[in-house]
Amino acid sequence: MSTIRRAAVLGSPIAHSLSPVLHRAAYTELGLAHWSYDRFDVDEAGLPGFIEGLDASWAGLSLTMPLKRAIIPLLDSVSGTASSVEAVNTVVFTEDGRRVGDNTDIPGMIAALRERGVEKTDSAAVLGAGATASSALAALSEICTGPVTAYVRSRERGDEMRGWGERLGVDVRIADWADAEQALRAPLVIATTPAGTTDALTGAVPTAPGTLFDVLYEPWPTGLAAAWSARGGAVVGGLDLLVHQAVLQVEQMTGCSPAPLASMRQAGEAALAAR
Repeated sequence: MSTIRRAAVLGSPIAHSLSPVLHRAAYTELGLAHWSYDRFDVDEAGLPGFIEGLDASWAGLSLTMPLKRAIIPLLDSVSGTASSVEAVNTVVFTEDGRRVGDNTDIPGMIAALRERGVEKTDSAAVLGAGATASSALAALSEICTGPVTAYVRSRERGDEMRGWGERLGVDVRIADWADAEQALRAPLVIATTPAGTTDALTGAVPTAPGTLFDVLYEPWPTGLAAAWSARGGAVVGGLDLLVHQAVLQVEQMTGCSPAPLASMRQAGEAALAAR
């Protein structure tokens, strides 16, 4: 009889997370009938107690907001990728009981872009300055050979992005959100803002746009993504990111590689269509 293995996604709120759909699809494809993947609503205050209560059946955790930074003091080691942005979205429990943290959002972004043919870019623009924007800068540190312009709403946000750029070795230039239409001329635009924020930019999409990476997946397409596609530009969406980072999580937690990207994406698309 196979040993029961458990994994889950933690965060608050968590009810709408697609992670269970993606991971369970992978387990089915891989024949891991003894694996389960659930979701738990856990906030920062409840995180230490939750972690301490886990037994040896647990293989790993996915973490979403607001736990990506709060988990770090509870871990035995953290990868260089996760340390670079002070954010962990993946925890693997080793056979000897250690808790190892990683960040699969960053390589997930790179993989999603590569899938659309974007291997390198000589410049880029980032819309927004939150936690996802720092991950975007980390991804750009691998593929962008020139400057990255970040469009932000406040001087404080601009200072944060400039600081991340210095830490990650990216030439970050700050621009005011009022000038965000100019961002759309960049060969690669990464939109990291909440739903509806970029709707006002749809009329400014150029006639021959480059590549848009919009990290949202619900609702989809966003107004900007739809306008971009209509103009013939390449679009990478939030589901692409979610699937690619989940593929890496499945591989780390289960030890099975490669994880079934196509089946996981199909399951995610079906789940979104059913909502």
